[in-house]
Amino acid sequence: MVTPCRENDKILKIIGGVLKQVFGENATLFIYTYLEQRYSLRQSDFSEKIGVFAKGLEDCLRSGAFAVETKILADIYSAYGSFGATGYQRSFERYDFASQMKVAIQRA
Repeated sequence: MVTPCRENDKILKIIGGVLKQVFGENATLFIYTYLEQRYSLRQSDFSEKIGVFAKGLEDCLRSGAFAVETKILADIYSAYGSFGATGYQRSFERYDFASQMKVAIQRA
């Protein structure tokens, strides 16, 4: 059994991987700095404060946040296999990134 701390690390790794894939290293560091300065949200707190993370990401990226959030959810669902396809489909029916992330984190 994987400990919650290790699952949190996996979630953070997925989030960081998506941000780096989409924006590159420098822009990802800018986003992390933005979230920390504007929302007092450290990278290690993303999983515990997913609502704040979502709000900060949306403020920082505006309309671009949807694509990034969708990619984060897709990668998380993919990483955890069994519940992924069902949860991912629901995310488009009634999209709420923070709620979808909470479900994914609970099932992880």
